[in-house]
Amino acid sequence: MTFGKLKRRNPQDCESANDGATRELMSPDESRSPSNMSTKTCLDKVKGAFKNADNILVSLTVLSVVLGMGVGLVVKLTLRYDDYAVMLISFPGELLMNMLKMLIIPLIVSSLISGLAGLDPKSSGQIGKWALIYYFSTTMMAVVLGIILVVLIHPGNADIKKQLGQGTNKRRAPSTLDSFLDLLRNIFPPNIIQAAMQQISSKYVNKTKAVTDRMLKDMLSQNKTTEGLTTNSTITYEVTATELTDSTNVLGIVAFSMWFGLVLSQMGEKALIMVQFFALLNEVVMKMVKVIMWYSPIGIFSLVIGKVLQIESLEETAAALGMYMLTVITGLFIHACFTLTLIYVVICRKSPIGFFKGIFQAWITALGTASSAATLPITFRCLEEKIGIDKRVTRFVLPIGATINMDGTALYEAVASIFIAQINARKLEPIQIFTVSITATLAAIGAASVPSAGLVTMIMVLTSVGLPTDDISLILTVDWLLDRLRTSINVLGDAYGAAVVHHLCKKTLDEQDAEILKEAANYLEKTDETLTVLPAPKRLSVALALRLNEVDGQKLHKNRSIDSGVRGNEELDGPSISKEIPNKEDNTDYKNTSV
Repeated sequence: MTFGKLKRRNPQDCESANDGATRELMSPDESRSPSNMSTKTCLDKVKGAFKNADNILVSLTVLSVVLGMGVGLVVKLTLRYDDYAVMLISFPGELLMNMLKMLIIPLIVSSLISGLAGLDPKSSGQIGKWALIYYFSTTMMAVVLGIILVVLIHPGNADIKKQLGQGTNKRRAPSTLDSFLDLLRNIFPPNIIQAAMQQISSKYVNKTKAVTDRMLKDMLSQNKTTEGLTTNSTITYEVTATELTDSTNVLGIVAFSMWFGLVLSQMGEKALIMVQFFALLNEVVMKMVKVIMWYSPIGIFSLVIGKVLQIESLEETAAALGMYMLTVITGLFIHACFTLTLIYVVICRKSPIGFFKGIFQAWITALGTASSAATLPITFRCLEEKIGIDKRVTRFVLPIGATINMDGTALYEAVASIFIAQINARKLEPIQIFTVSITATLAAIGAASVPSAGLVTMIMVLTSVGLPTDDISLILTVDWLLDRLRTSINVLGDAYGAAVVHHLCKKTLDEQDAEILKEAANYLEKTDETLTVLPAPKRLSVALALRLNEVDGQKLHKNRSIDSGVRGNEELDGPSISKEIPNKEDNTDYKNTSV
């Protein structure tokens, strides 16, 4: 079910009338002059290229990335600067990230709740099933591709570690089991308000305990040394504890919103006002996104310059980690241009070129911000307004995809973990490589959709096969670039996923629309029938359709109130009815609309 407006008279009709009047005022010689015709043709081409504001915005965004790289390199190689200067240069970009992050929570909550509430159990189940199959399949494909490339290319050797030195991260990382338990803890947060600001993570803390006679006996029975221990002494040992870190728990918010929306869908027309509230909230957020997008070129330009200036040594980094970077970039390129594209072409049977043009704004924004969550509002706009994906699909699929579908991150973690094994002269056995593939997939699902989150979750992959977590710091110097590239692939994978799920579920969604339209028409035609005879999910869908005066762009008409207490002048154009619906606040003519 889509929400739309009545169609106004086509503005092109007015433009063509004005053009005719203009031609009448011109003399025949003037209108047919070769110079005038060639000038007009050139002007038409220029106007055509920039007639759409989106084209201008995309051009400015691409220009901001290119200029940011160029200006950053020039400043780095020619001028002296300090950390304070870098902070000032990056400040406009910091504001952009803050504005985008400000909209993430209201967008995720409103889109998931309104999207799931508008779906019947059959549709929501089918969309969820295909989305999860797509997410896990593509993530596993990315991991396998990364492992194959890093084993074949073999970018790491012991000499690289001699060049880079030892790692500096001395804090002990949580075990794989603790990381998995943290994932489950964050899916079910104890406080949904707290989840908007903090998430749970495990850590190891030292605990002191007094030695007792029983402890000494137990240690002796287990053949453990008791040298220096008496009943008056104490021992220190490590225990696992949880702490709250300052980071949005997106997984918890997504889980809560999904549950909330599913419960609303079962409450029937009683949930109508609540669903309308979240649908309106979603519309307000998307309008705010349109304003922020015009500031994004300035912010992205600032972010890129700041990151380039933070690189310590371009030459040394390229010499030591060049092959590692090449391996990751090659894997990301193959996954984007072959794996994801092939899936889209085979299932949807459409050209990927037109699709990529439609989502290019989201892709280039992800490249500049390095955050799939910050790019989420723009991804929504591209898929819904340019590609034409059903809002019920985007509202369900995209928030979940931005949280758990991290193809680029999964590939990066697989390559990075085996690269660290190579620079430590460790040969991984087949079972260990299999363990890397599984833990890299799980780590990608648990990775927050924020910049450099892959570095944090990679600890889980390294500990699963006994590799030193300290060596993560050795690849930090190139993460600013790889983070942007893998984030852009994450967003691309989410977009392709929404298109694939929409194609696979289109028949089910069309059947739901037809059924809702039929039930709404029956309800309006029979004065003695109420919505209570319908199942709860269908009652809500019909009530929402009547209240919004539309089902999939088709208008309803009849002066009758629905039994939930909601009042309104609902309109139904039945198969034999075609009414002109004027707008009292607007003198503009409207076209006739009919089912």
